Amino acid sequence: MIAFLITRMVPGGPLEKAIMEARMGAAAEGVSAVTSAGSEIPQEALDALKEAYDLDKPWYQAYFLWLKKLVTFDMGESYTYREPVSSLIIERFPVSIYFGLTGFTLAYLVSIPLGIQKAIRHGSKFDFFTSAAVFVGYSIPGWAMGALLLVLFAGGQFLDWFPLGGFRSTAYDELPALVKDWEDPDSVEDEYGTFQWEQMSLPGKIVDQVYHTILPVFCYMLGSFASLTVLMKNSLMENLGQDYVRTAFAKGLTPRRVIYIHVLRNSLIPLATGLGHALGIIMAGSYLIEAVFNINGLGLLGFKAIVGRDYTIVMGILSINIMLTLIGNILSDILYAVIDPRIRFQ
Repeated sequence: MIAFLITRMVPGGPLEKAIMEARMGAAAEGVSAVTSAGSEIPQEALDALKEAYDLDKPWYQAYFLWLKKLVTFDMGESYTYREPVSSLIIERFPVSIYFGLTGFTLAYLVSIPLGIQKAIRHGSKFDFFTSAAVFVGYSIPGWAMGALLLVLFAGGQFLDWFPLGGFRSTAYDELPALVKDWEDPDSVEDEYGTFQWEQMSLPGKIVDQVYHTILPVFCYMLGSFASLTVLMKNSLMENLGQDYVRTAFAKGLTPRRVIYIHVLRNSLIPLATGLGHALGIIMAGSYLIEAVFNINGLGLLGFKAIVGRDYTIVMGILSINIMLTLIGNILSDILYAVIDPRIRFQ
């Protein structure tokens, strides 16, 4: 509701864009006549535009009208692309989910074992150096690290190991190859020579996808990896000091069995409860990361929408983020009950 109110208060909305386009068109045609409304658009047209965008109604009435449409998955039409917002989101949603879930999964797979080892070897050199690396990662935003990685490992500034960005290569679906046989009927001639189009092999597609995934996913998992590692270590150390752990050691159980069978399950509870917030953070953090790596996903779409004042897209992506957070909260509750047998839904 607050975001909807803000979009109606700040300038640069669809009405202002229409007026600006009319002024630019009039200037191009040499027209200088200006109406009393301050634009070349007739008052009747302005009123029609206001009615089309619900700007002729109070904000709370317009909000409930927008909410009513949202229930039916009608998010309106983009001012910039002139397409339904739902279509734009559906088109780009798999890209953001691919990077977000990959980084999210890898962060858990790395942080949980690392946090366990840090708790077991607390105070050692391993704990010291990994803590330094963790806090450095925690202090650097993912998008800033992305810009640094592009300078170091892409584009040929220092090392040309990775691409400058994008989800896949432009040749992912079709790869141009130089034709030696100039009489090949499938060849196409242009200013660079004669080419034919060949399909990229499956191993080549896999390598290309991984090639474009490494740097963005590293930036996605950077912040969550650091916080999850510290949370895992602190939770495990806290549980290691409980009475039931001392009892387990007194019974002669091996440290490995005590840690991985008895203590680890209880230590995972704080990580499970944060799952819902993590899903929302994945989508929120993707805005600048996708902008840095020029990945055509929801994040880049939302970033351009904010810069271009395309408020229908902004509100549509905000709605998706909220729904993901709610789903994550439900999953957190379910995982909480699975991990801790004392919790039951009655």
